[in-house]
Amino acid sequence: MSRSEKARTRLESLPTGVAAPPDGRLRDLSGWGQYPVVRGVERLSENLPEVTADAVLSRGLGRAYGDASLPPENARAHVAGSRLADRLLAFDPETGVLRAEAGVSLADLNRILLPRGWASPVSTGTAFVTLGGMVASDVHGRNHHVAGCFGEHVRALRMQVADGRILEVDAENHADLFHGSFGGMGLLGHVLEVELQMVRVPSQWIWSESDRMGCIDELLPALLEERTRWPYTVAWLDCTARGRALGRGILMKGRWATEAEAPRERPKRGPVVVVPFRLPSGLVNRHSLRLANLFWYQKHRAKRQVGVVSTDTFFYTLDGISQWHRVFGPRGFTQYQCVIPAEVSVYRDFLDRFQRGGGSSFVTVLKDCGPAGKGPLSFPQPGASLALDIPIEGDKTRDLVAALNEFVIANGGRIYLAKDAFTSPEHFRRMYPRLAEWEALRSKWDPEGRIASAQSRRLLGS
Repeated sequence: MSRSEKARTRLESLPTGVAAPPDGRLRDLSGWGQYPVVRGVERLSENLPEVTADAVLSRGLGRAYGDASLPPENARAHVAGSRLADRLLAFDPETGVLRAEAGVSLADLNRILLPRGWASPVSTGTAFVTLGGMVASDVHGRNHHVAGCFGEHVRALRMQVADGRILEVDAENHADLFHGSFGGMGLLGHVLEVELQMVRVPSQWIWSESDRMGCIDELLPALLEERTRWPYTVAWLDCTARGRALGRGILMKGRWATEAEAPRERPKRGPVVVVPFRLPSGLVNRHSLRLANLFWYQKHRAKRQVGVVSTDTFFYTLDGISQWHRVFGPRGFTQYQCVIPAEVSVYRDFLDRFQRGGGSSFVTVLKDCGPAGKGPLSFPQPGASLALDIPIEGDKTRDLVAALNEFVIANGGRIYLAKDAFTSPEHFRRMYPRLAEWEALRSKWDPEGRIASAQSRRLLGS
């Protein structure tokens, strides 16, 4: 890639309607769920090695829902914001191997490389996540049953570790650091660059089919059955339905449209609706969420819908509503995401407990999960993953999360650290059997604990 091409890849990584915050000032920092809020300093720079040299943590676009990308309370060091370091450094159009700075977002990759016939091997539910964040969370997508986690497709990382050294790490050089960084929440070192194997695609469009299912007894088996025929599968679930309709939802399947199926024109980005300010807390409640769930379920009028849709429509529906998290008000929300055995009886029990605990959610996503990732703290494992957006109601929410965690642990499951804000240290340790292995890595690469987050303090102590 020439110098002029590199210059053209300088992009605005922030979602529409978001202004870059003041750099280097003490201010309130929060994740996407707006809880918790921590006072800290974020420094932005195009020079990642310089800004991460004495930083307590790296932070991308702040799409971790809880406290994973927040500094510890009273941290003396700043958080290094990576989003200005968003250059594509090299790309081989024959092999699809990409080298890019950690601040490049998934939206950047889609805009630049999809028209050239290349796509990210893993797509999250939002395009506004950076490569560094995708490594730290070892993100997964709707194709986890065939593609695994993001780390499976990363060839190398350039990292600055706690003692200031800058290292090139891969499966042969510092392999323990390389694998431990996937799902390690950025605590083993600052990711500066990512070398990634992109995948060739026949078009910029997705061939999609969706079916409305009357209950979890229909929905979950259908999700598991479709994994053999479709690379992308996901279900939206009405978590407010009860009785015979418990767990009803909409099953969505997709694959890349062939050249013959795809429209000739490039997909156009739809209009973005901006939530201009925080709504009052309490508007999103059990009653309003029940109505929203009913509306969305009934909106899918036909038993089956088939057709070609854009990648924005298929992968990133909520990105069309900028700052949608503001609808939860000042109290914010937490996303509870767990992976548990993909058995109807287990899911019926989970949903029943969630409802009896006073839980409600609208953006409720069910995904099929394949084998566990290589990182000791990588989230997915064989089973099915369920994500729920829960309005925060003080101790009631904390108690609900604790009760759900007990159920998840009893069934051999775990929660996703990129979404968590309430899990206790005791529950966390019971969920991750390879935690001791990862802690040994952290002691090796950061013996003085220079890199930390509000989440690591909460779950692991100082």
